[in-house]
Amino acid sequence: MRLAVVGAGKMGLSHLAILRSHPDLDVVGVCDSVGYVRDILTKYTGLTCYDDFDRMLVETNADAVVVAVPSKLHAPMVQKALMRGAHVFCEKPFVLDVSDGERLVALAESNRLVNQVGYHCRFVGAFQEAERIVASGALGRVHHVRAEAYGPVVLREKGSTWRGVKAEGGGALYDYACHAIDLMNFIAGVPDSVDGVVRHSVFSRDVDDEIYCVMRYADGASGQLSVNWSDESFRKMSTKVSVWGTNGRIVADRQECQIYLRETHPQLPEFGKGWTIRYTTDLTEEVWYYLRGEEYSAQIDYFAQSVKKNRLNGENTFRSALDVDRVVNMIAGAAPSGRPATPLRPATNGSPRGSFRRQIHARIRRLATSRAS
Repeated sequence: MRLAVVGAGKMGLSHLAILRSHPDLDVVGVCDSVGYVRDILTKYTGLTCYDDFDRMLVETNADAVVVAVPSKLHAPMVQKALMRGAHVFCEKPFVLDVSDGERLVALAESNRLVNQVGYHCRFVGAFQEAERIVASGALGRVHHVRAEAYGPVVLREKGSTWRGVKAEGGGALYDYACHAIDLMNFIAGVPDSVDGVVRHSVFSRDVDDEIYCVMRYADGASGQLSVNWSDESFRKMSTKVSVWGTNGRIVADRQECQIYLRETHPQLPEFGKGWTIRYTTDLTEEVWYYLRGEEYSAQIDYFAQSVKKNRLNGENTFRSALDVDRVVNMIAGAAPSGRPATPLRPATNGSPRGSFRRQIHARIRRLATSRAS
């Protein structure tokens, strides 16, 4: 399969390494706006590089396109690839505007083109096991689910990248919470509504760094979302999903899936009463090429196999990714209006703790003064 890549940033280069090692894929072009990146790739890989996406689509006549550009560019580039009749793998989040997503879903499905979004957590063995257990009915009636994502992405005030610009990346809500929401949708189903939304700007100026809210399901079940990408107590992104049912609970993260059953269930005879732990090393199938985690190679292979088999209703389709975008849109719409809180800045001299307290006291005095007036 002839495949082209647009975007040679962190994820684009990771995908490129995996794609070039896949036995069924032939990378025929790479497009990026940075001349230095194009020069280095051409020199050391021999790949044909482009600075014009339209020209690459025409000259390569690629069967499929991997879109790994900043989020605001997803919609126009995905549309161009689909209009050329190419199957598309798009990095997450799918789109920043739900109406764009609806249009692209219709376009891909009407042209019977394979489409997939890079929610790689669905290819982690522990999360797949959690989905299997919930789908079996072994937990009984599910009444609550909690999805969490924490990590050290934004830890100080600095010049923002595109991820920290509301119109380009959308901050933690669009770029980080989407992983937790997709896992919630995958394992427990798509919520109907959200409330109790709390959004904080810790260090960022234009976007949120942490998000908390309550989810509501049509059958009366509830959920919680807790996301913070300014948490340096984590070395890298950590995601976790917990599900409570009338017959037990499960807790799944990247490393393991813990299952507690009050009573055994005929659909899962391998699990007894009480706790059982399944480790992701036992649940994950070996991949031909390892980079950052088996799940990254697994999702690319899944996309390649979907194209070969003309599988149009597989995992992580545009339609399921649009469900994530709709939940994100509900959270954004439910948030209180007004300017985000100004980040608290550490002092350049003196005690950081004392400086923090002085800033808090100063804010309280300003607030009291404004109310008195």
